[in-house]
This record gives sequence, C-alpha cells and structure tokens, in this order.
Amino acid sequence: MDKQAALAIIGGSGLYSMPSLTEVKEYDLATPFGKPSAPIVVGLLEGTRVAFLARHGIGHHISPSEVNYRANIYALKMLGVERIVSISACGSLREDFAPGQIVVPDQLFDFTRDRKRSFFGDGLVVHISIADPFCQDLSQQVFEATRQAGAQVHWGGSFITIEGPRFSTRAESNTYRSWGMSLIGMTTSPEAFLAREAEICYAVMARVTDYDVWHTSEEPVTVERVIEILNRNTQLAQQAVQNLVPLVAAERTCLCGQALRDALITRPDVIPLETRQRLSLLVGKYVGSVEG
Repeated sequence: MDKQAALAIIGGSGLYSMPSLTEVKEYDLATPFGKPSAPIVVGLLEGTRVAFLARHGIGHHISPSEVNYRANIYALKMLGVERIVSISACGSLREDFAPGQIVVPDQLFDFTRDRKRSFFGDGLVVHISIADPFCQDLSQQVFEATRQAGAQVHWGGSFITIEGPRFSTRAESNTYRSWGMSLIGMTTSPEAFLAREAEICYAVMARVTDYDVWHTSEEPVTVERVIEILNRNTQLAQQAVQNLVPLVAAERTCLCGQALRDALITRPDVIPLETRQRLSLLVGKYVGSVEG
C-alpha cells in the first residue's frame, strides 16, 4: 500500500471530529495479527495527511487487556505512518501533576501481565533496545504543540501501565508512588514497545484525569470523573494535534527508524518462510523480502 499518512493519533474516536480535517477516508484493514480496534480514519490536516485510530473501538467497547495492540500498530505501519502520538487518560501519582493538566512522560514501566508484547517469535528472535521508550524528538514536539494550545503541560515522568480494567487499590497506588512512578494508565504498554519494533516514533500526550486513589483529600477515581475531565479538554487536545502537524513536517533525524538494524539475532537463512512472509513489512529491508 502506498504511503497514506506520516503521522497517526491513537486515542478516543472524538479526537478526529474537527472541522479543519478534510478529505476524510476510512481504511478497514486486515493484518497478520487480526483486525485493528476500528477502521482507521485518514484526513488532511494543515496540508498533511494524518491517521486517527480509536484504541478502544468506536463507542469504547474494547477493554485495555483486549485491545489488539499488534494489529493496531501493524495497520498504521501498512499506511506508511512514521510517527504515533498516543493521547491517553491517566491518573497522577504526584501532587504537582493535577487533574486537567497534560504530561509528556519520558519513561515507562510495564506492569501488565496478559498482553502480546512483540511482533516477533516463531523462529525470528529480536531483542529491541527500549531503554528510552519514547522518541525524544517527537515528545518534545508534542510538548511544544500542547504548550501552544494553552495547556498547563509538564515535561518528563515515569508512566506505569497496569493491567486493568479495574482501578488501583490504595496499597497498590502508594506502592507505585514509592517506586518513583509519576503517572498510571492501562494502555501505553505494549503499545510503545510495538511501535519501536515497527520503527515508528512514539510519544504520549497524557491527560491527567484524577489522583488515582492515593490522595487522601481527593475522592477516589471514578469513570464519571474521568469522562468529565476528558470531555472538558477534548478541544484542547484537538488544537494540540493541529499545532503538532507543522512541527513534524521535516524528515526524522532520530534513530527510531533504524531500531531493528542491530536487534535481529536470528540468521536470515533459518527464519521460517511463513514468518518471513508475515513480517516482511517490518524486517524485509534487513532479511530480504519474500513473495507471499
């Protein structure tokens, strides 16, 4: 498939309901890992084609543990996407990251249990470097675009992903704080790791909706409270996305696009044919493409 979009936004379905998005087209794709969460909406924004994917499906019917993260990232790769921005609701584990504010985190802690974390296996071993899980260049651009939108935005912080779908107990929340975590959510892992395996830049615009349950002077997090905060700053998130487009117009200078270059350890001639065919989009330039 020819390149359809260079930038993708993963978040709620309401994010792409903006008047400035034109020439809208939907792509209902199938991948070797199944179907993505929803048809991918691609439109023209500020002269650039941008893709939007509703992570939890239209109407939010897919639980965090049930999201087909591999299909989502692979489908965006099929469309030629080079940069992904995740717009995610999260809880704050720090007093200074208040509900209604935005955080662009720089570290990630995976505390999930039941998710497929890699495209690879089945005769192809890959050890991806993920010391810095978010693209610093793209994260800085997201920070600047969000600041320009008038948000109170913070740079940096460690984001812990829990399995969900339940919220934390107080004991868990206080333990995460003692570990030095700043934010808590349910979807950033394994999304960030899969983006790196697909050689796509990935950054998070974390929308703080609550103080989890550790804050004794605040009410414990509820779905009603989360939705209230998200609805309140959806327009802000849309403006940040629009601001971001001109900032990412240039060619990438980071190393995300070469993440697999030194990560493949399996000798090409012993990779099973079926595996090479299935993963050709990701590894073809390193091991040679194979006709399906």
